[in-house]
Amino acid sequence: MRTKLCTILVLFNSQLSAQNGDWTHYGGDAGGQRHSLLKQIDPNNVARLAPAWIYHTNDIYQEKGRRASAFEATPLYIDGTLYFSTPLGKVIALDPVKGTPKWIFDTKVSPNAGWGDFASRGVATWLDSRKKSGQNCQRTIFFASLDAVLFAIDAEKGRPCPDFTAVSLRKGLRNPPLEFSEYEETSPPAVIGDLVIVGSGIADNQRTDQASGEVRAYDARTGALRWTFDPVPQQPADPAYKTWIGPNAHRTGGANTWSVIATDAAHDLVFLPTGSASPDYYGGERLGENRYANSLVALRASTGKVVWSFQTVHHDLWDYDVAAPPLLLTVKGVLAVAVASKTGNLFVLDRLTGKPLLPVEERKVPKSDVVGEHSWPTQPFSKISLTPQKFDSTTMWASSDKDKAACLEMISKLRYEGPFTPPSLQGSLVYPGNIGGFAWGGMAYDATRNLLIAPANHLAAIVKLIPRDQVSEFRQSSKGEDWEIGPQMGTPYAMARRFLRAPESAPCGLPPFGTLNAFDPVTGAQKWSVPFGSMFGMPESLGSINLGGPLTTASGLTFIGAAFDPLIRAFSTETGKELWRAPLPTSARSTPMTFRAANGKQYVIIAASGHGMEGTKVGDALVAFALPD
Repeated sequence: MRTKLCTILVLFNSQLSAQNGDWTHYGGDAGGQRHSLLKQIDPNNVARLAPAWIYHTNDIYQEKGRRASAFEATPLYIDGTLYFSTPLGKVIALDPVKGTPKWIFDTKVSPNAGWGDFASRGVATWLDSRKKSGQNCQRTIFFASLDAVLFAIDAEKGRPCPDFTAVSLRKGLRNPPLEFSEYEETSPPAVIGDLVIVGSGIADNQRTDQASGEVRAYDARTGALRWTFDPVPQQPADPAYKTWIGPNAHRTGGANTWSVIATDAAHDLVFLPTGSASPDYYGGERLGENRYANSLVALRASTGKVVWSFQTVHHDLWDYDVAAPPLLLTVKGVLAVAVASKTGNLFVLDRLTGKPLLPVEERKVPKSDVVGEHSWPTQPFSKISLTPQKFDSTTMWASSDKDKAACLEMISKLRYEGPFTPPSLQGSLVYPGNIGGFAWGGMAYDATRNLLIAPANHLAAIVKLIPRDQVSEFRQSSKGEDWEIGPQMGTPYAMARRFLRAPESAPCGLPPFGTLNAFDPVTGAQKWSVPFGSMFGMPESLGSINLGGPLTTASGLTFIGAAFDPLIRAFSTETGKELWRAPLPTSARSTPMTFRAANGKQYVIIAASGHGMEGTKVGDALVAFALPD
């Protein structure tokens, strides 16, 4: 009875916070809709939106030969304060009107550990129903630092909660990380009831027994471990156990939840978007369907037991993680969850059973010709796809005839037989590439207009498997080229991958390379699609790679940064027409949020740190926009 009462209070407080203009979760609400009920900024006045303040974190790291830090946080706004994190481990409480810090808690993350994804996307908050106002840690800020330590911080004072023991998330794993930078935390924890739930970010393509991807729940008051879920099943009684075949299959690592977890307190459910098992591009040591990997897995939050799972890719050989956060919504009175894959497919499922609400078809796909590999014969295709399901080189674009000829020559030497063409020794064309049709930016949902708003990438990649005894030779022959090489130890092959582009030039492909799209989740119909952003000095009609997500508001606006150009834009949610844009200190590889401050003003906030690639500088700015007085 106490648990049900706490759940009702949590839901009531969440609804009240939304009406008050708060932003209490990374995705706005626990279900990740990224939608605000605020209407002060609307299509008629958005053109007047102007900078209100800029806060610099002074938390930048950039060293030649190492990945630069990426300030990708989406702040929370609750109790009149903004809370957010930085990649170097600072948690900052900010005055929302002045843009000045109230307190800073520094976890002192090492900047030169060689992080694979040098980012932190935010924090989580929890209100302890057993404590009164003014008591220590009545409201707690939970932060999982990049170096994998879970902290509980007093939201008012910015000090560690005395009853909570900081948790080293590297400890207790089935497969421990062998290198410090192999295992990290980039996403905020999830909080449901009195539990704080944490996934992990794990380096790809190093070896078969990579660090394991357990998701764990801890007591929100003490930090004591409450349950563990391993996406690589370890118990023969688990129905998914038999889908991992071979003597080493159950020692596989990865399949981790590195994206954002959604929760449904009313039904005691937590939704995990999982990635690919290790390594990404060769599955000979983990034959079978590999269920729970590349899936949306619904767990009973109180116990950590599987309620249902839906696999978006069987026996992944393409690094097709479920990178986008799941989004909870209601479709024609049915509780639903939308989940998007790097494949570009968007699935709408019954939230309580995992059954598709829109058609999903299992289609035959090309067979692997690599010795030792047994690719899965079919893959799921949804009615909603944000990327073309075929790469047609006859309509390929390139920046010049010379570049087009170079790209066509590359393609002529590659294996390509449509979607899910397996990696090969000759090299395979993979479309969409590993950045994904859907990247980690995810979607927003406007329930009033019944529209899912989603950015998408349309970029092809080349993947090549290299026999172990030829790796040194390949490294020598490919010097100066932009190949990413992964050793995939424990298999007969290393992997090399790169995006399809002419030498030292713009990408070749099927533009626009980035789009913003609107879909009806009931029918699956696309309502509109527009090219989004620009990159490498190319025309905006060609679009841009985008990393970051959208925000929708009740007034009918969609805000988004995400593209390579240093801009934030506002679009009409109903039509996709651009209504406003404003310059940023650098490009915004992040997702905006909005709130109403005590002064009555609605603010739109976005972090700008650059994309860490050619043409974008590294930054540390949190930028606030509001209507002028």
